Amino acid sequence: MPPDDGSVRPMFPYPFTDEDIYLFSAGRHCRLYEKLGAHVCTVGGRKGVSFAVWAPNAEAVSVIGDFNGWSGQSHALSVGTDGAGIWYGFFPDILEGALYKYRIRSRFNDYTVDKADPFAFLAEVPPRTASVVHDLKRLWTDEVWMRERLRTGALDAPMSIYEVHLGSWRRVPEAGNRMLTYRELADVLPEYVRDMGFTHVEFMPIGEHPFYGSWGYQVTGYFAPSARYGSPEDCQYLIDALHRHGIGVILDWVPSHFPTDQHGLGFFDGTYLYEHADPRIGFHPEWNSSIFNYGRHEVGSILMSSAIFWLDRYHADGLRVDGVASMLYRDYARAAGEWIPNVHGGHENHEAIHFLQQLNEAVYREYPDVQTIAEESTAWPMVSRPTSMGGLGFGLKWNMGWMHDTLAYFRRDPVYRRFHHGEWTFSIWYAFHENFVLPLSHDEVVYGKGSLLDKMPGDLWQKFANLRLLFAYMYAHPGKKLLFMGSEFAQWREWNHEESLDWHLLGQAAHAGVWHCLRALNAMYRGEPALWRRDFSQDGFEWVDVQDAEESIISFYRKDPQGDLLLIVCNATPVPRFNYRVGVARPGLWREIMNTDAQEYGGSGHGNMGAVHSAPVSAHEQYQSLNLTLPPLGAIVLKAPAPGEA
Repeated sequence: MPPDDGSVRPMFPYPFTDEDIYLFSAGRHCRLYEKLGAHVCTVGGRKGVSFAVWAPNAEAVSVIGDFNGWSGQSHALSVGTDGAGIWYGFFPDILEGALYKYRIRSRFNDYTVDKADPFAFLAEVPPRTASVVHDLKRLWTDEVWMRERLRTGALDAPMSIYEVHLGSWRRVPEAGNRMLTYRELADVLPEYVRDMGFTHVEFMPIGEHPFYGSWGYQVTGYFAPSARYGSPEDCQYLIDALHRHGIGVILDWVPSHFPTDQHGLGFFDGTYLYEHADPRIGFHPEWNSSIFNYGRHEVGSILMSSAIFWLDRYHADGLRVDGVASMLYRDYARAAGEWIPNVHGGHENHEAIHFLQQLNEAVYREYPDVQTIAEESTAWPMVSRPTSMGGLGFGLKWNMGWMHDTLAYFRRDPVYRRFHHGEWTFSIWYAFHENFVLPLSHDEVVYGKGSLLDKMPGDLWQKFANLRLLFAYMYAHPGKKLLFMGSEFAQWREWNHEESLDWHLLGQAAHAGVWHCLRALNAMYRGEPALWRRDFSQDGFEWVDVQDAEESIISFYRKDPQGDLLLIVCNATPVPRFNYRVGVARPGLWREIMNTDAQEYGGSGHGNMGAVHSAPVSAHEQYQSLNLTLPPLGAIVLKAPAPGEA
């Protein structure tokens, strides 16, 4: 209803069409950010701000802010007559940059609350919680990247991802340990990532979040990049700079839960609007947060719109969807009696499954040149298979089984590795069931787990050698790659989100050696299609010898349809192996294109002098074989002669 205090407002047309309302209520609207929220516009020749907010159980809604002394008397919104519960209005006296919230009086329990705008493009710097009127605009200069994205982001293209937490990648100690801004990051991060040879960065969640210690995983701003690092345009500038350096950008996105802060989505209009009322399905006991009600179609539309927003307005090249496992199961992190079965008595969350399928269909319909990536830690089938086949529709899935087994193996003293050979090799049995990303992520270097380097057994030299071997094994294994920042130079201590990475370690030879080794692995990976063109097909992989547990050695091929063939041999003991014979499918000169034991990487220098010629000696059911020197705790990669080449 219009205000009764005598104030006059120009007429403002209702922003929703009948089609909008239909799509919104059906859970299929994916661009609600064009309708809801605060938008700088001109109505009747007067410039001002339009507002629209979904609050179907409100008795009254008004806009409060620094323009009216945070009073709910002068800027009341009207409610649409279609029953959708959308409140709207236009005010010419409000300017861009104004701070605001919605004062919502519920129809129930005489409840009144001040809420931040769920669709705000900008929020105050935490711990302040108001929304900010912002006219989102950006002149992009990444046309070349966007034209090529269908090729660079394809499943048969190389993908080596550098995972970054913006607030702790690098800081300014002389300025009180200050975090870098988006623009300061744009001056250094793209060049660094390009020099290291990564194809993509993945930013841990950048949506506004009140508690910095959540690392961004407790989101209140599903349409607002964190103001801790600058403006929305500054964030766009960072992504633009990465694209101009040939680096793709994946954003960590969190539709699995949201925090209970009063200014956020919880109990939004005096009812459990975004979440379930019953805590057995509406509250996450592990993360102390609320769970979205995926069965409410309007909530699905809002989440879907958030996903599309980052692809549309921020040119993101992919979304890594956090906590998918927690969405799929009603009993996730719950004991018996703490959860409610579905209508069939099972633990599957059918509403969340349907939402994820619709989400992926919308993303690939609107942006077929991006990827969605599921963080899914169980054996749920067909996560990265099309919805038409009954899959969830993701493009890729994190391979948590590979991560767990591989790290368990590498933690072991080499003396005992021969008894646990399967931890090293089992992942190939299921490597082609999904489109996998191999993650060595932030989750593996926090909460007392130690850094990757600290996990490695043995003396100092062996720790570094083990880490180089681990990286080489990851880059040779089928699947895309992901490495958390700091691991590329073997940071000693666990990651601390309140501090910079220990960049000074690059001044020490052993750490610099790992850095150079990782850089060389990226270069080899990107330059050898056999390592990525058939990542998700059995045709791209073949064991040579998987059974040499006694020596803790594995050997296998990676194959390219164009005929390139790579032989990878890994020795997981600190003993060099001389005269180790490996049967090969092609006669001729095999070039050693990678050796993690090279002295420039901090190794002992054991190797094969750059190349080995095959001999007519039978091994591994082949008539030709190579007589190799295998470096201690090392991996070598040899490239076969071209077919028909002597």
